[in-house]
Amino acid sequence: MAKSYIQVVDDELDIRQLVREILEDENYEVTMAENATEAKASWKLRRPDIILMDIWMPDIDGISLLKEWLEYGGTPSPVIMMSGHGTVETAVEATRLGAYDFLEKPLSLAKLLLTVERALEAGKLQRENIGLKRQALDYVEPIGKSAAIERLKDQVKRLAQHDTRVLLTGEPGSGKETFAHYLHANSSRRSGPFVDVAVGTIAPEYSAVEFFGKEEQDKIHYGLLEQAHGGTLYLGEVGDMDEETQLRLISALESQSFLRVGGSQQVNVDVRVIASTRRSLEDEIQAGRFRRDLFYLLNVVALHIPPLREHSEDIPDLLNFYVDSVVLREKLPFRRFTVSVQNFLRNHPWYGNTRELKNLVQRLLILGSGEAIELEEVKLALGATEVVQSNDQPEFYGLPLKEAREHFEKAYLEYHLQRSGGSVAKLSSLINMERTHLYRKLHSLGIKFKEKK
Repeated sequence: MAKSYIQVVDDELDIRQLVREILEDENYEVTMAENATEAKASWKLRRPDIILMDIWMPDIDGISLLKEWLEYGGTPSPVIMMSGHGTVETAVEATRLGAYDFLEKPLSLAKLLLTVERALEAGKLQRENIGLKRQALDYVEPIGKSAAIERLKDQVKRLAQHDTRVLLTGEPGSGKETFAHYLHANSSRRSGPFVDVAVGTIAPEYSAVEFFGKEEQDKIHYGLLEQAHGGTLYLGEVGDMDEETQLRLISALESQSFLRVGGSQQVNVDVRVIASTRRSLEDEIQAGRFRRDLFYLLNVVALHIPPLREHSEDIPDLLNFYVDSVVLREKLPFRRFTVSVQNFLRNHPWYGNTRELKNLVQRLLILGSGEAIELEEVKLALGATEVVQSNDQPEFYGLPLKEAREHFEKAYLEYHLQRSGGSVAKLSSLINMERTHLYRKLHSLGIKFKEKK
């Protein structure tokens, strides 16, 4: 379990050492700085979980530093201000500018420790708002008692005892993210952050900054790798990653260090990486869209998450779980699936897997009425009286709208790109789409192209 990392910034050596001794006795990791300039230099190497900072310092006072952060978008971590000459007005000004709390000197031991504990908790909540998910709030054990799911849970528990990288494969909606959470929750990193990133949602031009952060003068943007320090970074659909980020990630994974964009000092991180893919990465490698060396780094251990149709005996348990979840969250009346409906749903092909099942439960509870959910209501909600998928019907018809749209757009653009001889300029004219947006769309869908000269 990684210790919380606290920085003490104060120009009085006695104060710095006293606070350090108190916090180290409480099993915190502590670093010290005697002024703002020294503190700024250390933030480039590692972001503290909280900062304890004196207001009156010889180079830049604490209030001015808070104003700098406010202009840049907020403090890098919760900040607790300290002062032996504080007034009510100073305390109000500090909190208005973003400080978490204000402590008067001489410091009260009990109040110091309580404020630090609360600030650390506030920091965790703040990070959730930018994409970090805390296990206690978001973790759900994979649902099901089938042999396939029980075997997978057992494998994940054994893998959790080691820090090896894991590649999860499977169809969209099959539960890859749920198993990634399960792996994190059973590991020694469970108290650390779980950073979940949908790789395909990051535009290539912003990818380097999002993953590795950015330095601009004294201002720092901490990327996803630093946010996941001491915990787990989950790369959802890693096959969608652009080539430049793949190359930089290889170096970062091999050395557990990297340079921020615009930075000159190596940043060291301790991160476990779990990746997932709906595609065959071997095929992506053959097509030149994915780097073989990155594949070998991520694919230390591979686990395949089976589609729902291969463990349909778990459907009754999944239905019960989703009903309870939706009723609790949406404050809806409880409804139950009859035995005949459960048997019927066990024979549905579930091309959207557990995600499609969850969507069905939500529709039935929100739009339906009556305690029992009957067969005709379910058939209507599925969009047909027959559940048999015809042979000539596109497979993506059974997917949720977002995944179906992605499948259609990829097929549509690949067809017209071929008609255009591989020219993005001709494709842009043919489908009436602005070229900059078209480039982004092609990148996000993993479609390779060559501009003809």
